[in-house]
Amino acid sequence: MASRTDCNILIIGAGTWGCSIALESVRQGYTNIKVLDASPFPSAISAGNDLNKIAEEANEPSECDSDEDFFWHRVHQIAMKAWKDDPLLAPFYHPTGFIDAAVNDDAYQRCVEYAEGEVAELVGLNTKEDFRKTMPEGVLQGDFPGWRGFWKQNGAGWVFASGALKAMHAEAVELGVQFVTGSPEGRVEELLYSGDSKVVLGARTVDGISHTAKQTVLSAGANSDRLLDFKGQLRPTAWTLAHITLSKEEAALYKDLPVLYGVDRGFFIEPDMEKHEMKICDEHPGYINPVIEDGEFRSAPFARHQIPIEAEARMRLLLRETMPQLADREFSFARMCWDADTVDRRFLIDRHPEIENLIVAVGGSGNGFMTCPAIGVLVTDILHSKGEVEERVKQVLRWRPETAVNRDWWDAQGRYGADGKVMDLRDVKEWTSIGT
Repeated sequence: MASRTDCNILIIGAGTWGCSIALESVRQGYTNIKVLDASPFPSAISAGNDLNKIAEEANEPSECDSDEDFFWHRVHQIAMKAWKDDPLLAPFYHPTGFIDAAVNDDAYQRCVEYAEGEVAELVGLNTKEDFRKTMPEGVLQGDFPGWRGFWKQNGAGWVFASGALKAMHAEAVELGVQFVTGSPEGRVEELLYSGDSKVVLGARTVDGISHTAKQTVLSAGANSDRLLDFKGQLRPTAWTLAHITLSKEEAALYKDLPVLYGVDRGFFIEPDMEKHEMKICDEHPGYINPVIEDGEFRSAPFARHQIPIEAEARMRLLLRETMPQLADREFSFARMCWDADTVDRRFLIDRHPEIENLIVAVGGSGNGFMTCPAIGVLVTDILHSKGEVEERVKQVLRWRPETAVNRDWWDAQGRYGADGKVMDLRDVKEWTSIGT
C-alpha cells in the first residue's frame, strides 16, 4: 500500500462546509480534490446530517450597513440565491415562513430588534389567537402563555438538510472529487508541516498514509481545534434535538407550516414526508465539555445519540405551551449537535497568516447550514485570489486571535433559554434512553 498520495486541494471534513467547499471548488474547475473525514458519509455526528434547518432571506447588502450587517446580508444573499436558483439545491428549500417569538422581556427585545431591522413586512403576534391563526386549525392548540412575536410570511422557511448534504456530496463525487471517509483511512491524526513548520504540506491519517496537497483546507467543524492551535478562537458548543413521530394523517395536517422559533423556548419545523418525523429543539446558550489539555482550557466534543433529561423537559415545556396534544408523546430519536462558536459568532474563513498553504473554514456558530452554499464561494475566492468577495466581508472573516484574549468560555453570546447560561456537560447526571 502506498504510504503517500498527492492532490491539489485537500479538504479535512466532509460535513456541511466540507461538501460545499468540495462542490464549489470542482465546479470552479479545480481538479484532483480529496476530502478526508473520520466518519462514513454521511456522518452520524455531522450537524448537517439532520432533518431540517431554518433558512431565511436577509435584507440586500448596502454601503450604509455596519460591517457586521453588510457581512451577514452579503453571505445570506449568496446562500439564498443558491437555495432558490441552483438546480441542485432549490428542491430542498421550503419557503413556508418564519415566526420569531419569545416569552421573557429580554428575549422579546431581541425579537423587536429583529423586526425593526427587517425590510419585509411582519405581522405582530400578541395573543394565543394570533399564534393559532398562523397554522392550520388544530396544530397550535396551546395557550401560548406570555408569548409575543412577529410572523415573516415570505422570504424564510427551512431546508431539507440531510437531503441537501447528500446532494452536494453526490455531485462532487460525480465531478471527480475523491472522498476518503471512515476510520482509519479518513481519520486525520495530524497536519503535515515543512521542516520549519511554516508550510502545511497536507495531513496524515491514522493508517499512516500521508496525504500531501498544494493547498489544505481545514473545515472539520467542532473537531477543528484538535488539529490546529486556534488561539482560543473556537469553542465547541452542543445543542440538543429530538424527533416525534406523527401519523400519516397528522403529517398531512402539519405540512407547510411556518417555522415557529421561540428565542427562549425552542423551535419546531414541519415533519418530513417519508418518516413523518417532526424535529423539536429546546433553545439555550449551549453545552460545553470543559477539559484542560497542555495547560489550556478547551471544550471537547463527543457524539451521543441521547440528550440530558433537562433538555427533554425543556422540549416538553415548549410543546405544552404550543402543541399540548404532542407534549407527552414519546420521542423517537435524540442527539447532541455540535458546532464551533467564535468569540463574536462570525465565521472564521481565511488563509492562516503564519502558515503557508493552509486555509481555515470554521466557526459556524449556529448559522452554518443555512449559509453553507456561500461557504464554498468564500473559500474558492481565497483559493484563486480573484477578489470577488468584498474586502468588508473578508475583514469580518479574518483570522483574529486578539478577540479571544482572556475569553469568557461561559459567555452566552446573545442566546437565551434555559437559565440563560452555558451549561457544563460534566454536571449532567441523567440522560434519556430513547430507543433502548
